[in-house]
Amino acid sequence: MKHLYVTTALALALSASSLFAQDKPGEGVTVRPVVQPVLEEYFQARVVDHALKDLGYTIAQPQEVLAQTAHLAVGSGDADYFTNSWDQLHDTFFKEAGGPEVMTKVGNLVEGALQGYLVDKASYDAGVKNLGDFKDPAVAKKFDADGDGKADLAGCVPGWGCERVIEHELTEYGLRDTITHNQGEYNAIIADTIAREKNGEPVLYFTWTPYWVSGALVPGKDVEWLSVPYTSLPEGQTGKTEFEGKNLGFAVDNLRIVARNDFLKANPAAAKLFEVAKININDVSAENKLIADGEKNSADIDKHVESWITAHRAEYDGWLKEARAAAK
Repeated sequence: MKHLYVTTALALALSASSLFAQDKPGEGVTVRPVVQPVLEEYFQARVVDHALKDLGYTIAQPQEVLAQTAHLAVGSGDADYFTNSWDQLHDTFFKEAGGPEVMTKVGNLVEGALQGYLVDKASYDAGVKNLGDFKDPAVAKKFDADGDGKADLAGCVPGWGCERVIEHELTEYGLRDTITHNQGEYNAIIADTIAREKNGEPVLYFTWTPYWVSGALVPGKDVEWLSVPYTSLPEGQTGKTEFEGKNLGFAVDNLRIVARNDFLKANPAAAKLFEVAKININDVSAENKLIADGEKNSADIDKHVESWITAHRAEYDGWLKEARAAAK
């Protein structure tokens, strides 16, 4: 009888161990994420990292570098995955970092991301509806904030993918003599733009969604998206640039997870998670607005992640279920 008890206990222990292994397929594996040093991108990255932890993975301290270097880190093997790769905008970075031979774009974490140029609604209603309108020096001068006679465009951070598009389009559309592309710390530049719009001054700026700016300057209410004269993207970039009847000049995009091929092959649970994880773009913008309103330290962002998971528990648990099934 004693032998039976020992055998039964051993069987139960092995069964529990097997169930644990199925529940935590990433146990014993440390994964190396890379993120941009942009507070508004931490949320979606940490949702994915939280799910990986629930699958048993250990998350190393993320490297923080800009998008081009983030792709290089994955391509060279210095990181395993990057959660904020814009499918079209960052495609050149993806290819320059080794492309599909060493890494893969997986899933569509956030769908329907927009980029483009906007002006205050008063200027739009007065007839400034196309970026090409700024070829007229008289139009451009109305948007001059520093007295040089050229329109001031609140633009893109140096080194970001949007920089290549804006610089290309300013030349392509013949706008170098009438528009100054102001670059630097985006939040500082856009804060000045928002203040000028609130004072009733004409403004011209670049932005993207998901991002908090479109909650502060609401398209259709405070500002309007501009069309561009025609589609002209930098070499290697493609995609549909039309949105609600306007040619925005940037491809309507999806934010994807880029991961190393060897990592995906060795970690089918993580690979499946990357494939099925999805966050609604409006949820990201709402979280970004919380950051803009002052909830911007690391603990705050972790609370945003926990709140989102609680509100989307069935969906989140569905990701984990599919990931665990893929590991069997």
